[in-house]
Amino acid sequence: MKLMAEKLLQGTDTVIEIEGFLKKLALQRPLRIKLGVDPTRPDLTLGHMVGFLKLRQFQELGHTAILLIGDTTARIGDPSGRSETRPALSEQEITQNTQTYLDQVFKLLDPEHTHVRYNSEWLAPLRFDQVLDLTRRVTMARILERDDFAKRLAAKQPISMVECLYPLLQGYDSVVLQADVELGGSDQLFNLMMGRRLQEDFGQAPQVVMTVPLLIGLDGTRKMSKSYDNYIALSDSPSDIFGKLMSISDTLMWDYYRLLLGTPAATLEALKNEEHPLLAKKQLAQSITERLHGNPAALQARNAFESLFTNRETPADMPEFSLATLGATTLLEALYATQLFPSKAALRRLMDQGGLKLNGSPVNDPRLILDPQQAPYTLQAGKRTFLRISP
Repeated sequence: MKLMAEKLLQGTDTVIEIEGFLKKLALQRPLRIKLGVDPTRPDLTLGHMVGFLKLRQFQELGHTAILLIGDTTARIGDPSGRSETRPALSEQEITQNTQTYLDQVFKLLDPEHTHVRYNSEWLAPLRFDQVLDLTRRVTMARILERDDFAKRLAAKQPISMVECLYPLLQGYDSVVLQADVELGGSDQLFNLMMGRRLQEDFGQAPQVVMTVPLLIGLDGTRKMSKSYDNYIALSDSPSDIFGKLMSISDTLMWDYYRLLLGTPAATLEALKNEEHPLLAKKQLAQSITERLHGNPAALQARNAFESLFTNRETPADMPEFSLATLGATTLLEALYATQLFPSKAALRRLMDQGGLKLNGSPVNDPRLILDPQQAPYTLQAGKRTFLRISP
């Protein structure tokens, strides 16, 4: 039991409480481990991967992994780290996002031993009197203790009533699921603690709260987030994952080794002292790409990267699009129609920063007309994305 506890506690940020965790392990039964995600966007990121890998550890040690899809709480949106109320999502958006989540999650979790639950199962049927009963269990003073709300109040920014319900509903999920342990990022601590509070109020043994560190994004300063456009998606192509990982700083690289590969401290020290940073980063990128896409794809991504950036070659197998199919004539509209870029705003930023090349020369005019008579055009976006546009 001691060895199991040490393994499961490794890489965690906060555990409340360790003694309770050891007592639960001593029960000699599979523990019910809950990890929740709200399908608010189509993509999961490497930041989510940290929690999924910890859940996978519990799975491999024989515990019951519960992946909770917050299809009802997604309608509210987690206020953690937010300075304003999230926009409401449609039922269609939530359904579509949920399907992409499952496709991505099972790159990391064992699908045969993962219990997928949806909180709409118990939240949607709640009667209004039951909602009122739930709200009576927690005071507004308690809700407003959370750091996010305190900052918004101080800045005189509005807080909607529906946001105040979010931690309450997440906590009620733990009551229904009778969770023994709930996993989450360190920014989720308030919500996870609400689960403990409500379980005790409903006469259950309180869950152990286990948070994992937040993964810093590609910008090297803020947590990895789609909102900050500093993320790597689990659904990214092998070449994109490899290339984006090669762009992180040498200092940040060691956090990725620790959080995404579980590399022990002694091994990290040896790598720092004995391996050239570039080679260490290539090995990191290959290992993470392999975890998501398999060994052949990871090796191909590494070879392509080395060929491109070591030998300065233009890739021969770049994707090709035709102007006629794209249905666009300007550079901005044509590039956006390829669906290789998240938004027109991201393309404009890339052009402003000199990161877009047309036939080898920088171009920053989004209204540039692409003449079919001058095609094909070869475009390079950033360091990793190449494409060809034919007539």
